[in-house]
Amino acid sequence: MKLLEYKLIPLLICLFFLYATGPVLGQNIFDWSPEYTLKKSDFMGTKAYVSGEVFTVHAASTINFSYHMSNYEFMLTKNFNSKVSTTFNRTASFIIAPDSATENKLINFAQTQFDLLELYARKFRKSMFENKKAFSDPGFYQILYDQVMEEYTVKVSDLSQLTNLGMAEARLAEQHKEILDEISTLAEFCKECKPRKKKKSN
Repeated sequence: MKLLEYKLIPLLICLFFLYATGPVLGQNIFDWSPEYTLKKSDFMGTKAYVSGEVFTVHAASTINFSYHMSNYEFMLTKNFNSKVSTTFNRTASFIIAPDSATENKLINFAQTQFDLLELYARKFRKSMFENKKAFSDPGFYQILYDQVMEEYTVKVSDLSQLTNLGMAEARLAEQHKEILDEISTLAEFCKECKPRKKKKSN
């Protein structure tokens, strides 16, 4: 009996470790939220300050979309808001900067980029809501997703060039405000929201 107990100890320790670290590992990827602002600790791949004028930021954010439902459920479903997530990956994000001032500007740029991605996630949700029909093909969203991501890629490239990756603070602040204002206009297409159905005209 004692031999069996000794064999169980390593297993129990392993299970405890997984239980204790699981939530922490999960917290390295989080959803966009209007109440949360990115900070230095969110860039876990942050490099030490480098000499010279080299600077860059990689904000590992993406739009995720997935759903699991029967054909009947799919046919009756029009609101896919909750199936679309704008996420940020701490462990895959990093900053390279020569000093703390540049680092802070890069973090502000990353926040603007993250908000821009949420804006396009809302455009994607809106596009699905308006285009989903009762007899739509289950892959109806693919063309819509590709269109939205193509627009986002162009927009984030323009944002990078216009603000010099956030070094032009006044321009970045102006662009950021426009993005947040547009997010507000698409309030009913937040992840937790339920869009209003359009009234049929007589």
